[in-house]
Amino acid sequence: MFDTVLEVSGLNKTYRGKRGTHATDDVSFGVGAGEILGVLGHNGAGKTTLVNQIVGILKPDSGTITVAGVDAVSHPAAARRLVSVQAQSNVPITGLTPRKAIELVGRIRGLSKNHAAERAGRLLNALDLDEWSNKPAQKISGGVARLTAFAMAAVAPGKLVILDEPTNDVDPVRRRLLWQQIRVLKESGTAVLLVTHNVMEAEHIVDNLIILDEGRVIAEGTPASLAAPTRNRLTLKLDNCTSKIPDSIHVVSQDARETTGYIDIDEVAFITEWASTHCERFSLTPTSLEDIYIALVDRKEAHA
Repeated sequence: MFDTVLEVSGLNKTYRGKRGTHATDDVSFGVGAGEILGVLGHNGAGKTTLVNQIVGILKPDSGTITVAGVDAVSHPAAARRLVSVQAQSNVPITGLTPRKAIELVGRIRGLSKNHAAERAGRLLNALDLDEWSNKPAQKISGGVARLTAFAMAAVAPGKLVILDEPTNDVDPVRRRLLWQQIRVLKESGTAVLLVTHNVMEAEHIVDNLIILDEGRVIAEGTPASLAAPTRNRLTLKLDNCTSKIPDSIHVVSQDARETTGYIDIDEVAFITEWASTHCERFSLTPTSLEDIYIALVDRKEAHA
């Protein structure tokens, strides 16, 4: 059982100037020490607004936020000292090198000069950034800047580390290295809030997950528990079929050429034989978290 580091309860925030748009709508969740909680949602789902309320940039209309026992709504500055954040946009470090920027944050957060240098060097090496560590910020790529921003959040982590879209612009190889370093934070007992629209990222790295849509939590649990209702199904893609789609295919999307849907495991033999005869191409894959996420959002919209 995780000791709760971040507790959010009944959080509401409405933007009055946008026809009463609910940025967060009765949001409640907790993140424990040594836990990675994913917040999954598409652009505009309310993820960054949620983060801004946790760190005190925005004040909620109602609800509570507690960070390691500190009321973050009443005492945002005190709570903020307990949190390290990698924002969605990169921190400007013009005039610095990645190494200097990371060391500087370490010093600001209380590390000695030697310890800050040691931590910066270790993170740069772990993220395969040694080649760029001493280059001026204006000469590094967006991906290197993104990884530098992560290292700035991780060099002297607070009790809670918030990572808002940490892998944007990061190449696949270093993305895996970044995931490893997020796990290192978890293993050290840090609570991690990972905000992402990347379903694969959420599926591979988080312990628990909430799915956010239009500011409201529409599902929560472990990736495995969210997948449980469809564990006996496969995702089917059919290309250019010449016959009526059998009723046993639960169609999700369809156009003139391609049909995507689910089939139950016990229908595989029948559907395979039918598709081999009537379709130009077909494929079967295990139902993924992405399929589940899309189905949840579509179901919510259908009942709105």
